[in-house]
Amino acid sequence: MTMRERIANGKLFTDYCEGLPEDRVQCKRRMIAFNGSSPEDAEKRMELLNELFEKKTDAWIEPPFYCCYGYNITIGDGSYLNFNCNFVDDGKIIIGKKVMFGPAVTIATVGHPIVPDMRDYMYTDPVTIGDNCWIGAGSVICPGVTIGENCVIGAGSVVVKDIPANSVAVGNPCRVVRGFEEKDKIYYYKDRKIEAEDLEEERKLR
Repeated sequence: MTMRERIANGKLFTDYCEGLPEDRVQCKRRMIAFNGSSPEDAEKRMELLNELFEKKTDAWIEPPFYCCYGYNITIGDGSYLNFNCNFVDDGKIIIGKKVMFGPAVTIATVGHPIVPDMRDYMYTDPVTIGDNCWIGAGSVICPGVTIGENCVIGAGSVVVKDIPANSVAVGNPCRVVRGFEEKDKIYYYKDRKIEAEDLEEERKLR
């Protein structure tokens, strides 16, 4: 089994061979170009994003953004990542459509053995986030986690276990606190009501 096969199969691995160091250097070059791109040149920024992920990506990412390889990340159409997001993508990271990230979200697909003399080795476990999720600022999503569609993950959460679809989950460790409720269709925040005329005005401004 090659080292890349070991990575794909969740086996212990090291990343000093088979072109992996070169891939990381190439990713760093692409990150520098993307993170240094001009906000006025949206078309060029999207070209750089496609190069970073090595696939067409119809999402918006606010620089700076950091990752290890880039090509292990898939982001669905209409998703938005705020600044300072960090993706440790030795393993696969699959993000659905219309997913929103607050600033400084970390997704890690890599872990190390607990035993100290084995910590030079790593293993991967992929992370999957379903469509229409909202991941709050400063959240950390750990290896092997699947977050179902439509979820809200509260700011600062540490997600170590799967979160079922249609859940509001918060905390360290992150736990489901409730599902969606009828009042969520009336109030967008505390006692602030969703007003139809506000939505109409917002549509006109687009």
